[in-house]
Amino acid sequence: MNHRFCSRRHFLRAGAFNLGAVALPWLLQRDGLLAAPVRPELQPTTFDLAARRPPRPARAKAMISLFMIGGPSQMDLFDPKPMLTKYHLQKFPGEVKYDNAAEASNKVFGSPWKFSPQGQCGMELSELLPHLGSIADDICLVRSMHTGVNNHGQSMYALQTGRSIPGRPTLGSWLTYGLGAETEELPAYVALSHPAGMPLMHGENWTSGWLPSLFQGTHIRPTEPRILNLDPPEHLAGAPQARQLAYLRRLNEVHAEANPGHLDLQARLASYERAARMQTAAREALDISGEPEHIKKLYGIDQEVTRDYGTRCLIARRLVERGVRFVQVFNQGQSWDQHGALVSALPALCAATDQPSAALVKDLKQRGLLDSTVVHWGGEMGRLPVLQNDGGPEKWGRDHNTYGFSTWLAGGGFRGGHVHGETDEFGHHAVVDRVGHSDYHATLLSLFGLDHEALTYKRNGLAASLTDGQAARVVRELLA
Repeated sequence: MNHRFCSRRHFLRAGAFNLGAVALPWLLQRDGLLAAPVRPELQPTTFDLAARRPPRPARAKAMISLFMIGGPSQMDLFDPKPMLTKYHLQKFPGEVKYDNAAEASNKVFGSPWKFSPQGQCGMELSELLPHLGSIADDICLVRSMHTGVNNHGQSMYALQTGRSIPGRPTLGSWLTYGLGAETEELPAYVALSHPAGMPLMHGENWTSGWLPSLFQGTHIRPTEPRILNLDPPEHLAGAPQARQLAYLRRLNEVHAEANPGHLDLQARLASYERAARMQTAAREALDISGEPEHIKKLYGIDQEVTRDYGTRCLIARRLVERGVRFVQVFNQGQSWDQHGALVSALPALCAATDQPSAALVKDLKQRGLLDSTVVHWGGEMGRLPVLQNDGGPEKWGRDHNTYGFSTWLAGGGFRGGHVHGETDEFGHHAVVDRVGHSDYHATLLSLFGLDHEALTYKRNGLAASLTDGQAARVVRELLA
């Protein structure tokens, strides 16, 4: 055959319309292997924070997460284990996976604190949490949480974003993406940090990841000015600022019309508009001076040890009361991470947070808001049943444990006065009704009327979600 008729171009052109080219798509379609045709978007995609009706009936409208970074010790607070007391300082009769092998010990560490039944439900709680005991009938205590990634960062990513890797949107971003907010004057998603410093991983705790930046959290500082750059300089206040904003709005509209489909630009413009409205609304929402004295006392604002956390819990209530969708309250760094000095450090943290946390639930309930507001209390992990830093009782601590730990939830459709799941007899592994981070997310989204598989965002041609193809179930046993 003459080589002039056998080039690759000639071969492809000759075969393009033959019988094989027609048969191949038919065979692929028959076997379910042919991709659906890509349909162009008829309208440009836009995003906003307007309140949206969930696709399913919803129990919850807002959420306040009291995130205790570091890993509160479940066997000292929520999950009593008589076997720890029985084997105290004896060799642990099983296998332990340490995170810090250099400081590890195989000696069992029995809890120094007593447990007792609380509420009509008889939920057993530690003496370190007397105020939590007063709301035992309102909380759903999960003793079988699990992430299985035994370090802070990865486990925090799992609970905050659904995967143990950075760069993904947080739960708060998904909720505001799916539902918007019921306020046009305040951020939809707020993060409240500690006066002593930022939480571990800083702003990654409230990132929108690859969702439009409109859905990222707004950081509110623990001291004034709580929101930076919110107030105009004196010479611009009032009418001058109004004229300037009107002029900027027009310039932005022209720029947006010339650049359709730029999601970051749309998010930035929406943020500017909201920031202008926030100058009055945010100042009022963050100012607790007008709250009745009995409410301040309820939160412990009249006491030095509880003043800060009580103030932030009260602000969280004021924010959801005004239509904010998601509020997360953080501790400093990873301060619940008691590798040592647990006997002194754990009581101090409980003293600072126990009363305000319980007060938040009580206050929401008396205002008729608890039924529609989820309150979450918990960290990214728990602790091991053995000693760490075996240098004397004052130095004893516990290493990381993500294989079985506790958290509690209240309101928004969760079952009050209920204990779910079990760890083994030493509190190391969740062994009954385990709840993984994907189950936790699927359950939360369901209470907001959202399907964890259907709430998606197109990214690189694929539909990504909070649970993103992981095995996840709605844990209906947790629901009222």
